[in-house]
Formats: sequence, structure tokens, C-alpha cells
Amino acid sequence: MLEALKTCLIVDDSKMIRRVATRILRDLKFEPSEAGDGREAISLCRSSMPDAILLDWNMPVMDGLSFLKALRKEPGGDDPVVVFCTAERDVTKIAEALEAGADEYVMKPFDSDIIESKFMEAGLV
Repeated sequence: MLEALKTCLIVDDSKMIRRVATRILRDLKFEPSEAGDGREAISLCRSSMPDAILLDWNMPVMDGLSFLKALRKEPGGDDPVVVFCTAERDVTKIAEALEAGADEYVMKPFDSDIIESKFMEAGLV
């Protein structure tokens, strides 16, 4: 019997970042989906909660931290592994993201090795 692919929601306002992340996730045998901001991502999570979320910090409409706090209050919202992907290098912001429920944190630009190692640490791969 074939095992279902794990799902990963890519939440980033950059179409290029979403495209690169989609390619990486497919190589890691994930079924990727995309959202351009936190509000779009919350509605996608409400219809189908993903196994993992790659999350940008700075986005219009709803930023990554606001999305993460909202996600963790949703039914099943504690389940996805959330990996923040951002250019944000401020240690206090990183701590804030982890306190809000992020599981891992990667700096942009990222590559497949970085994503794979973070997903391995989180038990996804």
C-alpha cells in the first residue's frame, strides 16, 4: 500500500520563494500548497490542515507571527510543524517566533539541504 504524501503549506508573499520551496518540497516527497499571506493561509488550514508549514515573517494583510498565533488557536492547529523562513536576523524576534509556537527557524536564502535538515530535526523526513 502506498503511503500518502505529507503536505506542506508554503506561506510567502514572494512568488519566486514559493516556486523554489515547491520544487524543494516535491524533491522531499511532500505535496506542497501555497498561500500569499497569513489570511489566505488560515483559510487553507481551516479546510485542510497540512503536516508542515514553511512560513515567511514579513507579508502584507497578515504577517507570519500573527498567522502562527491564529493557527495555534485553530482546531488541529497544534499539529503542523511550523518552520519560519525569513530574512529576519533579530534574536529577540527569533525567540518570539519560537515562543508563539514555531518549531524551527531558517534564514533566507535557503536551499534544499537546509530545508531537509530542519524537516529531519522536526521528524518530518
